[in-house]
Amino acid sequence: MDKNYYTEYYSLERENWWFKVRAAIIIERLEKIIPSSPNLQILNIGAATGRTSELLSRFGEVTSVEYDKACCDFTNEKLGMHIINASITELPFAAASFDVVCAFDVIEHVENDVLAVQEMKRVCKSSGTLAITVPAFQQLWSQHDVVNHHFRRYVMPKLAGLFQPDTDNIVYKTYFNTLLFPLIWIFRRISNWFPVKRTGAGSDFSVIGKKSVFNPVLFQLFNLEKMLLRYFSFPFGVSILICWKKP
Repeated sequence: MDKNYYTEYYSLERENWWFKVRAAIIIERLEKIIPSSPNLQILNIGAATGRTSELLSRFGEVTSVEYDKACCDFTNEKLGMHIINASITELPFAAASFDVVCAFDVIEHVENDVLAVQEMKRVCKSSGTLAITVPAFQQLWSQHDVVNHHFRRYVMPKLAGLFQPDTDNIVYKTYFNTLLFPLIWIFRRISNWFPVKRTGAGSDFSVIGKKSVFNPVLFQLFNLEKMLLRYFSFPFGVSILICWKKP
């Protein structure tokens, strides 16, 4: 990838409607689950251009990991943030090193997602928290998934099954990006019927840029879900959030 790709992704993470609301939903849920302590050790896997690590820093000291070496170099230079170049399936940390272990839209990029979750569990302390988001429903598969090198999309039972035999320790699970599901389903179907090669950062997200009139409209619609999720979970959506406590 050239530097322009990472520059575009850096902007998307901070200004695109989907990235902004997804981050807000995650942070608000973690605030309800993570114990209040200034000394928490947090691992953020798939840190990309650093926005999620910046947001997670409110909970404690964040260690950031990114598989893409060029992305690590870009973010280290851009933010002065030290990001470790490593794979989720081979984390360079001792067992029980972190209070919180996060992987936001990461394991769908990994062929062996079972090993990925096992590694997350390994480095998590007892009573610590794992937080994972993934794209949902294989029916939504499109060029967006191809460009982003996804191996799969998930349904809740498949994602929850990765935590066996400790599925009883799942403390929160929901689909999200539900209100826009019909619109996204239609968009993905059309893009499959009439494929257009997309190479930009985030693919679908780059179609609606930060200056688009649709960006604030989609932000408001998606942001409504953040408030609704305070009261109930959604039975379907474009994405899944799951949180698990280590025994």
